[in-house]
Amino acid sequence: MLRRLALTAVASLAALSAAAPTATAVTGPLPLPLPLSLPVLRDDARTQLTITVSGSGNAAAEGAFELRCGPAGGSHPVARHACDRLDELTGEGADPFAPVPEDALCTQQFGGPATARVSGTWRGRSVDTVFSRTNGCEIARWNSLRPVLPNVG
Repeated sequence: MLRRLALTAVASLAALSAAAPTATAVTGPLPLPLPLSLPVLRDDARTQLTITVSGSGNAAAEGAFELRCGPAGGSHPVARHACDRLDELTGEGADPFAPVPEDALCTQQFGGPATARVSGTWRGRSVDTVFSRTNGCEIARWNSLRPVLPNVG
C-alpha cells in the first residue's frame, strides 16, 4: 500500500515536472512546488511474525519460521511472496488473522492434523492465533493465507 502511494506520488511529480516548461512558456512562471513528504514506515508498523507449523506431514513445511515485511526477510522460505499476500489481503480490507466467526456454518470435513501458530506483530498490531484444518471454514482460512502458511493437505 505504501509502495503504491509512493509510486503514485513520484509519477505525479514526474508528470508535473514534464509539464512545467511548457506551462511556463505559455503562462509565465509557475509557483514553487510545496515540498513532497512521503510517508515513512515506522518500526511499529512493520510485520514481524513467527510461524510454527506442526503435523503437516511435510518435513520442509515443519518447524518455526520468522517472517519480516518492510522489507521482506527472515527464515520464511518465500518471504517476499508471503509479504505480498499479506499486503494483498490488507488492500482488500481483510484481517488475515481473524478467527472463524462462532456462528459460521462450516462443512464437516477434515483437512489433516496440520496446525500453525502465528504470533508477533502485523502492521503494528499484536497477533497470536492458531490455524488448523479441522473443518471447511478452518481449511479455507488456512488456504487464504498461503504462502504465509505452507501448502498442505
